[in-house]
Amino acid sequence: MPIEGVSHITFIVRDLDRMAELLCEGLGAQEVYDSKAKNFSLSREKFFVLGGTWIAAMEGASPAERSYRHLAFKVSEQEPPEFERRLRALGAEVKAPRPRVEGEGRSLYFYDFDNHLFELHTGTLAQRLQRYAEGASAGQSR
Repeated sequence: MPIEGVSHITFIVRDLDRMAELLCEGLGAQEVYDSKAKNFSLSREKFFVLGGTWIAAMEGASPAERSYRHLAFKVSEQEPPEFERRLRALGAEVKAPRPRVEGEGRSLYFYDFDNHLFELHTGTLAQRLQRYAEGASAGQSR
């Protein structure tokens, strides 16, 4: 029995409405469900669809510390500046880009309000593997 793909991704957050604002206004997700006063799960939750992926946000204790563990979404080469503008306007913390090997794509990293790290990435796995196979002799960028 093969795995068919990712079913959904769940984030535990202190403020569901603030997460909804980040996902919908900041990233363009569509909110499709809010449990409100009738919980079917462990706590109040909201569901979103973003890039065809089901994202769940549940009320609870968010991670106490930040890490590099993150979720990356694929975006076109032209989109990061507009996303950065929208995310900064919402109060999300946009991180400085990390050093990259030329040709592996560009990234915009940001933290939500609960210490979750997200990435908006312009490259693909195929591009990265090809670039790594060529070796690091071409240098680094950004």
